[in-house]
Amino acid sequence: MKQTAITFIACVLALGNLAHAQNAPQMDLPRIKISAGMHLIDVQVANTDEQRAAGLMFRKDMPQTEGMLFIFERPSQQCFWMKNTLLPLSAAFVADDGTIVNLVDMKPQTLDSHCSSQAVRFVLEMNQGWFDRKGIKAGAKLGGAPFKPR
Repeated sequence: MKQTAITFIACVLALGNLAHAQNAPQMDLPRIKISAGMHLIDVQVANTDEQRAAGLMFRKDMPQTEGMLFIFERPSQQCFWMKNTLLPLSAAFVADDGTIVNLVDMKPQTLDSHCSSQAVRFVLEMNQGWFDRKGIKAGAKLGGAPFKPR
């Protein structure tokens, strides 16, 4: 009986932690450095379905030199929304060679769909306005390991 009670309590605690994790930002993603012109960016890499689905949800802030790079298995039209995302973000839809195809600004906590104008494998999310402040527009190239020829 005592063992059953201990097992029950352990299960309740585990479920509580899982529920909390679903409403908490994911912070333990791998990090790499990429560049946008002369600007170095420290990005967290989301390359699994679960990581991409959670993205930057529930984050209350993000340093100006950081972002999140979403990597998909193959190029296709990528569409993003901002459900449970508290930060206003700008997204760069990026081709395999690092060329920014198009940029969009996204309002927090909306279900509006923001899509790439052509098939891409990468999406870089930064604090809203970052690309504008740095003078980075569609056609600019990002540099770094993900954008090297395969």
